[in-house]
Amino acid sequence: MNAKEFSKRFYLLIAGSLLLLSAFLYLLHYAIFSDSHHIFIYLLGDFAFLPIEVLFVTLIIDRVLEQREKRSRMEKLNMVIGTFFSEVGSELLAHLSSFDLNCNDIRECLILGPEWKLEEFDLASQTVAEHDCMIGQSDDELDDLRGFLLSRRPFLITMLENSSLLEHETFTDLLWAVFHLTEELKYRTMLEQLPEMDHQHICSDIARAYGLLVREWLAYMRHLKSEYPYLYSLAMRTNPFNPKSSPVIED
Repeated sequence: MNAKEFSKRFYLLIAGSLLLLSAFLYLLHYAIFSDSHHIFIYLLGDFAFLPIEVLFVTLIIDRVLEQREKRSRMEKLNMVIGTFFSEVGSELLAHLSSFDLNCNDIRECLILGPEWKLEEFDLASQTVAEHDCMIGQSDDELDDLRGFLLSRRPFLITMLENSSLLEHETFTDLLWAVFHLTEELKYRTMLEQLPEMDHQHICSDIARAYGLLVREWLAYMRHLKSEYPYLYSLAMRTNPFNPKSSPVIED
């Protein structure tokens, strides 16, 4: 007997036992008091209240518990996303932004401020969504990018094995885009003087990963600003889009 069949039989056994217990108690009541009229009055009253009880349990209590569980899952998920940006994402942004010839068009709106509110984050998100990145080729930077990604490949595989990330589709898309770029660079032993079609393919992979990474980074910064101001402070001081960024707190 597998676990699913055992669980089904267990619930049927519990349901049957409760029904039998209820019938026994009603019979015991009748045997002692011989008052079927009183039994049916309370039975009908219980049935009349049943829809209200179902409404209260399923639409109110169940919804509250579901929302609480969802917040708990998202909190754990944001911890995983934070680990990604700590180990890979922030440094990868610095690598990928160096390929974007139009990076200056969005750089200013991505230099976070200590007093940023939702309006500033919304404006930055809109600017990023409308940004037309232009990926240029630099053999030295491409070789550096490959070395960085290959050094983080085991970490990326571990992230992809995390089933909880399936609930966050956009972040999962980002992981697959970064992992795909890693695999493309892994199998190219010579990155100098790539054929034009191959070069375009690599540029397309970089643009895809870069666009997804910027959007997820901005969403994560919004989360830190709202929930963890001290982590936001460090992220703001080590902003990969700020050429003057420094973890040192100055007067």
